[in-house]
Amino acid sequence: MHTPATFMKHPIHPMLIAVPLGMWSFSVVCDILFRFSNFGWAWHTALVTMIAGLIGAFIAAVPGLVDYVFIRKRNGRAAKIGAYHLVMNLIVMALYGVNIVLRLRADYSPLPFYLSLGAFVFLIISAWLGGEMVYVERVSVEERDEDEGEVELHKVA
Repeated sequence: MHTPATFMKHPIHPMLIAVPLGMWSFSVVCDILFRFSNFGWAWHTALVTMIAGLIGAFIAAVPGLVDYVFIRKRNGRAAKIGAYHLVMNLIVMALYGVNIVLRLRADYSPLPFYLSLGAFVFLIISAWLGGEMVYVERVSVEERDEDEGEVELHKVA
C-alpha cells in the first residue's frame, strides 16, 4: 500500500527511523558500560546520543504521522498496529525526554539507567510493530503487477 510521505517513490519514515534507533541503541550500550565499568565518557556519550535520538525521533515522527493518517482510512488492521506503534513511540520519546532532563541535572542515581533499559524495551517492541506494518500489512510497499516484467540489470565493464 503506497503512502503519501515519499521521496522519489521511497517512503520517508523508514529512512529516518535509523537515526533514533541507532542513537538510542548506542546510548543503552554506553549506559551499560558506565553502569558496570564506571567510564565517565560513557555517561556523557549516552546523554548526547539520547538527545540526538530524540531530535531524530521528532523528525521521523512527521512522515510517520502522515502515513498513519493515510492508512487509518484504508486498512483496519494496519491502522490498529499503527496506533500501537504511535503510542509506544510517544512513550519511548517521553521516557528518553525524562532521562535527558535527569542527566542534565547530573542525576547519577540508577534511575536514568533503568529508564534507558525500559525505553529501549519499548523501542524494540515498537520497531517490531513497524516491521509488522511493512512486512505483513505491506504499508509503504508498492506492489508490482505480474506483467510489469523483471528489472533488467546491466553489468558495468
